[in-house]
Amino acid sequence: MHPTHNTIPEHTRSQVIEILSARLMDSSDLYFQAKTAHWNVKGPNFIALHKLFDKLAECASEWSDLIAERLVQLGGQAEGTVQVVTERTSLEPYPPTIVDEHEHVHAISAVLAQFGELLRDGIEKTDELEDMGSSDLLIDVARDVDKLLWFVEAHLGSEVAHASAHRRAPARGQSTRR
Repeated sequence: MHPTHNTIPEHTRSQVIEILSARLMDSSDLYFQAKTAHWNVKGPNFIALHKLFDKLAECASEWSDLIAERLVQLGGQAEGTVQVVTERTSLEPYPPTIVDEHEHVHAISAVLAQFGELLRDGIEKTDELEDMGSSDLLIDVARDVDKLLWFVEAHLGSEVAHASAHRRAPARGQSTRR
C-alpha cells in the first residue's frame, strides 16, 4: 500500500482495496463484453441495441475509473491491464461467437445481473468495514447497473420472467468464472 494521510485504519483500507480491486476487474471486463456486443449485434433492433450496448460500455468505463480512483485514494494500486483483468475477473466469459440480438441481450443481461450481485456483496462488506465512502460509491454503481439491466431486459419482454426462473445465482462471494 502507498502511504496516505487518510484516517481510515490501514487494516480496513487494505480489505476495502481488495474488494474494490475485484470490482475494478469486473467493471473493466464488463466494458469489453459490452463493446463485443456493440460491435457484433445483428437483427431488427440493431440500432437500438448497438446504442444501448455502447452506453453500457461508456458507463462501465466510468465505473472503472471511479472505482480505481477510490482504491488509489485509500493507498492501493489500480491494476487495469487486459492481462490482469482477464486473469482476475469474476464475471462469466462472454460467448465470442454470438451475433443474434436475442443472444446478446441474454448474455448482457446475465452479466449485468452477476455484476450487480457482486456489487451488492461489496456494499455489504464495505459497510461492515465502516467505509461509507466506498459503500456509497458501490451503491451508486449498483443503482446504475440495475437501471441498465432494466433497459437491456426490456428487449426480452416476457422472456425475462422465464429466463430468471432458470438462472441460478452464485452463492454470495462465490465466483462463477470457469
